[in-house]
Amino acid sequence: MALPPVQFFVSCELWMFERLLVSRDIEIHQNLIFSLKLSDLQNGMSDSAGTSDHTSIKIDHMDHLVLTVKDVARTVDFYARVLGMTEITFKETRKALRFGNQKINLHEAGKEFEPKAAHPTPGSADLCFIADTPLEDVIAHLKACEVNVEEGPVVRTGAMGPINSVYFRDPDTNLIEVSNYV
Repeated sequence: MALPPVQFFVSCELWMFERLLVSRDIEIHQNLIFSLKLSDLQNGMSDSAGTSDHTSIKIDHMDHLVLTVKDVARTVDFYARVLGMTEITFKETRKALRFGNQKINLHEAGKEFEPKAAHPTPGSADLCFIADTPLEDVIAHLKACEVNVEEGPVVRTGAMGPINSVYFRDPDTNLIEVSNYV
């Protein structure tokens, strides 16, 4: 007899255990699933918290990303001067750009650190940064830094709702978007 689809798993281990029960009596299987649901609800989890039998990881935020560039010094200058990021050095020679609680690690093309992306390519990124600075002031600052605004201001959809954005390019021609939530 085929078992009904399982609607809630706490972890990969429980998922694997459930799969072992396929050859067991259906009543045992249903009791196990009921017990798991009941214990999870008693521990403060909602019934809809894990409706996918493969979901057990919850990502909170991004720590860093890696940008492959042609010239690290030129990139550091641009992001510090134009976007106000802070240059940091770690592991003696590696460079990164810090902003808020995140950073961009920089890899020089052809001299990437391992492990690395399958196809590290300068100019292939499209990054959106949320600024506290009003967009009118961002545009004025870009003009003062002789950075050409490619598009904007335009309304787009950010992770948390509508944003006003301006687009421009960094020295490697990565598309950079600076935005304010509306």
